Amino acid sequence: MERITRVSLVDSAIDQLSAAITSGRWPVGARIPSEAELCAQLDLSRASVREAVRALAHSGLLDTRQGDGTFVVASDAASVALARRLASAETQDVLEVRRALDLTAASLAAVRRTDADVANLRATYDRRCDVARSGDVRAFAAADIDFHRAVAAASHNALLVDLYGALVDVIAQTLESDRCLNSFRAGDAAHLDLLTRVGDGDSAGASAAAAAILDEQLASHQATAS
Repeated sequence: MERITRVSLVDSAIDQLSAAITSGRWPVGARIPSEAELCAQLDLSRASVREAVRALAHSGLLDTRQGDGTFVVASDAASVALARRLASAETQDVLEVRRALDLTAASLAAVRRTDADVANLRATYDRRCDVARSGDVRAFAAADIDFHRAVAAASHNALLVDLYGALVDVIAQTLESDRCLNSFRAGDAAHLDLLTRVGDGDSAGASAAAAAILDEQLASHQATAS
């Protein structure tokens, strides 16, 4: 019989703790059981449990706060790794990847949208317009992202929605500038066109409208960078 090593015990602990997180038993924001409680539940030594928790903290799933406990901060290690990579990506690279996702989302949304999807898209569009008039750059960026996430949601492609969600924080950084708000004030027919095309079930038109939005933003970024 193969001898059980300490490393395998730690790996087993990591697997069990990860399962509790990914299954939702320990949701994001929850404080996990204390080290002593985990030792009892897993029948492991403090050293093994401590090493497993440290590994999950390093992967970005857990955060240990001195004097307060250890909390779940993410439910998927792959998403954390992607977010870290995106945080160091060049803005133009982000915009080019977003273009691929936006065009696909718009095309699928036009084919698969429900009445509820269209109503949600209209509501997020109206809110985006209202926020733009307030002049709040950060709120406008958030409202713009909500609109595009509504388009992604209308695609009814769960993987696409998750990928788009991973891009959200980085996308916000490309939007939080006066030039985006000024672009809206100068005339923002492209977003209304995207809403209309999706509602009409025009897949090619929706994709073209999404491309027009990203082309304008990419051109603005290149002009600023030059």
